Amino acid sequence: MTLIQRVLKEKLINILKRGKSVLLLGPRQTGKTTLINTFKADLEITLLISKTRRQYESDPDQLIREVQALKGSKDHTPLVIIDEVQKVPPLMDGVQYLIDNGLAQFILTGSSARKLRHNRHINLLPGRVIQLRLDPLNLEELTPSQPSIQDLLLYGSLPAIHLEPETSIREEELDSYVGLYLEEEVRAEALVRDIGAFENFLRLAAIESGNITNFDKISQDVGVARTTIASYYQVLEDCLVAERIEPYTKSPSRKRLTKSPKYLMFDLGLRRLAAGEQTPLPEKHLGHLFEQLIGLELIRWSRLQEQKISVHFWRDTAGPEVDYLLSRHQSLLPIEVKWTDSPSLRDAKHLELFLKEYPSATQGYVVCQVSKPQVLAKGIEAISWKDLPKKLSDW
Repeated sequence: MTLIQRVLKEKLINILKRGKSVLLLGPRQTGKTTLINTFKADLEITLLISKTRRQYESDPDQLIREVQALKGSKDHTPLVIIDEVQKVPPLMDGVQYLIDNGLAQFILTGSSARKLRHNRHINLLPGRVIQLRLDPLNLEELTPSQPSIQDLLLYGSLPAIHLEPETSIREEELDSYVGLYLEEEVRAEALVRDIGAFENFLRLAAIESGNITNFDKISQDVGVARTTIASYYQVLEDCLVAERIEPYTKSPSRKRLTKSPKYLMFDLGLRRLAAGEQTPLPEKHLGHLFEQLIGLELIRWSRLQEQKISVHFWRDTAGPEVDYLLSRHQSLLPIEVKWTDSPSLRDAKHLELFLKEYPSATQGYVVCQVSKPQVLAKGIEAISWKDLPKKLSDW
């Protein structure tokens, strides 16, 4: 199988060279195990194996004893890899002890921060490990294979799905992901009593992906309390299958800016199967999916940067809106997404308005399907979605 070069690998290598440990979080099937298997570890523990998991559940201090034995036989600080560490949260106490005493370096992986975050004794080892996130493939990682835009909108970019040439197998694997992982494992983490309500919520959350969230409407449709819907979304966030995008609400003049968030399902192929949608999709739906694809790309890109960059959207309830807004220090970059290969000045009108109202934003992009960049207005350029990574790196 083709080995895809992950951008995150270099960052991970540099962190380990500095003597630090890493907590690598990411949804299932994003390639965490494949990535960590490229590192030579002195001890590897895979907690997806039930026998191994039971051993450490019954005796978490076994980890300390094993590392102490390793330390005595090595001329270097041992590197220990623990895969799916959230399966046995008490192990984190041993990890903390071993890091604090300089006995080992760790690469810890997890597909959910929920069990770690909600254990009262554990808070993801602040200051002791550097937390990274492995997402599905981004546009830079996909470039060598040049998938079509329709392929990305329908099947997403999970590595195994992307590398599978047979569409029928792709469908089966995505359907299995929804059934075995989302509907069972995620539901179990939520301690959901009403199974039917959660499955209905999951379908609606997939359908509503990319829209401004209306908790009250979803509550009525599912038939559970608004607070329950909010808690379900929190579960999806904690299990890393939903991305929350907050609105940008700072304005010197506008008082009616939207304050409700948007949620994006972390992968578009998974979103489609969770929503119960079959291929081909109607052309009218593709524009909304394209907007979500660009939003996911912006989130993935921002996580890989050294500087803190946040992703927002901007919307005045009276009408004007900008699909996405990158914020870095005092600098803003507004981005509109259009499902067209012939953009016009009309597509840039809300960007023009935003640039006038926010002096810290000096340029904006309309991301679309043009073959070559086009200037639409002063400071506003229409660019191909394929060129987005390069434009972002120049910002």
